[in-house]
Amino acid sequence: MKAIAVLPGKPNSMHLREVPKPKVSDVPNGRGVLVKVLRVGVDGTDKEINAAEYGAAPEGYDYLITGHESFGIVEEVGPNVTELKVGDFVVATVRRPGHSIYDQIGTYDMTTDDMYYERGINLRHGFLAEYYVDDPEYIVKFPRGLKEVGVLLEPTTVVEKGIAQAYEIQRRLRVWRPRKAAVMGAGTVGLLATLALRLRGLEVVTLGRTPKPYLNSDLLEAIGARYETTVDLPIVESAKKYGPFDLIFEATGASSVVFESMQALGKNGVLVLSSITGANKMIEVPADKINLEYVLGNKVTVGTVNANREYFEMGVKDMAHAEAEYRGWLKRLLTHPVKGLENYQDLLNQLTTATGAIKVFCEVAEL
Repeated sequence: MKAIAVLPGKPNSMHLREVPKPKVSDVPNGRGVLVKVLRVGVDGTDKEINAAEYGAAPEGYDYLITGHESFGIVEEVGPNVTELKVGDFVVATVRRPGHSIYDQIGTYDMTTDDMYYERGINLRHGFLAEYYVDDPEYIVKFPRGLKEVGVLLEPTTVVEKGIAQAYEIQRRLRVWRPRKAAVMGAGTVGLLATLALRLRGLEVVTLGRTPKPYLNSDLLEAIGARYETTVDLPIVESAKKYGPFDLIFEATGASSVVFESMQALGKNGVLVLSSITGANKMIEVPADKINLEYVLGNKVTVGTVNANREYFEMGVKDMAHAEAEYRGWLKRLLTHPVKGLENYQDLLNQLTTATGAIKVFCEVAEL
């Protein structure tokens, strides 16, 4: 079968190759599920893997099949699979268990292992291929009526985990009824975070760099959120105008925004960080002021990465809720389709250079 792969450690090595088609028998104990891949989303992680910034091949291979945002249909199941059947639409989780206690209880996204296993990212092949096989433990059924937007579930889980963790942490307060939230960044994750918070009834202001009007600001306003540019309204000033913020979700990829967000957070508030920053940027911050306000204000900052099955299931529910509340909104995020695995170079070009892209994705096969 065809697959898009990279040679880890070699920059700009993305290529199309023929690889063996997986079989349900590849998974032990009759628990294999063979999935025909329909769509795969790409994001900055795929760009960074192609740049050889990180990513490793599975043991015994010199290549890594990329792609971690999957959507497909079940084509065959092993004799001991009862959770799924042929014809089900599905999305696969990304992280696979390691060796820590957290891995063993199903919270593999909270692993304390230094080495981690992620399909399409590190030590496990991904989904930019015609087929994949996996255990049903890592495959989540997706509603047939939402199949057009199924490829958005994986990025939605980043948001689901971050918000769920915030609510879990805030149980420390006995009573926490957040009313006002801010989202830093209006890209794919920022849009989905705003959506999730609006579905929970919060007033939301989302801050980005691009002046409105443009598609992202239109999408935000369509669900009752406000959009502001940081050029016109700096982050700290946004708290004076729209705050105090009970919850801030940061999704910009810029570490400097973290420290500005800390200064915008209200008392008893929680700041969720979801950006991966791998450079060595240095800035000056008002450290004493931030520390004092955090201590006296009982504030919390928490990082969130990846997601386990629980958050995928939460994402399915929120996406169904969103379609009922804001019909057609999710589909507007699918801005840049690329047809066929053989057009991997176009896929990469769209990811790196396309103007106005929200979600770039490969149409591997017809829905």
